[in-house]
Amino acid sequence: MIVVGIGPGNLRYASLEAVERIKNSNKVVAFKRVAKDLEEICTPIIIKSLDELLNYKDACFVASGDPCLYGVLEYLIKNNIEVEEVVSSISSVQYMFSKIKRSWSNAKIISLHGRDFEDINSGVYAIFTDRINSPSSISKKLFEMGKRGRIFVGYNLSYPDEKIVEGKIGDCFREFSDLSVVICYVD
Repeated sequence: MIVVGIGPGNLRYASLEAVERIKNSNKVVAFKRVAKDLEEICTPIIIKSLDELLNYKDACFVASGDPCLYGVLEYLIKNNIEVEEVVSSISSVQYMFSKIKRSWSNAKIISLHGRDFEDINSGVYAIFTDRINSPSSISKKLFEMGKRGRIFVGYNLSYPDEKIVEGKIGDCFREFSDLSVVICYVD
């Protein structure tokens, strides 16, 4: 299987190599949201769960983000699926830091996709959220832990309905989407 990441979602942020690999593949597989972005360059097979990937071991699987950063690569390795090649584009974390015009050289990256909230100390954090660990719940948990600082929240990054908001740790954030990245500057 070839695994291709197209960046935060919008195909404009995919690397040239990623686009070429997709165009030159006989069989392209993707989730619905990513498949919609691919319509201008191919007609992908839409899957609904990662388990379905087991049926497409000879395909090019296209995912949003960077497959190597809390992405699909972990799942494939865990399920003994041979990965012939990985082609990455920028991650949503890279995209988000560029949008808020901040360096991410010292950032700690955490995924809360189906994971428990970790202890956070002072520093810079990039956090992938999920339905349970929303930006507001992260902000509230940090505040309850006695943490203070700034939070940036990016929703639907790279899409036309993208929203990036800024607040303080402890603030509530309007939930525009389940697709979000939180950047925390913890004092």
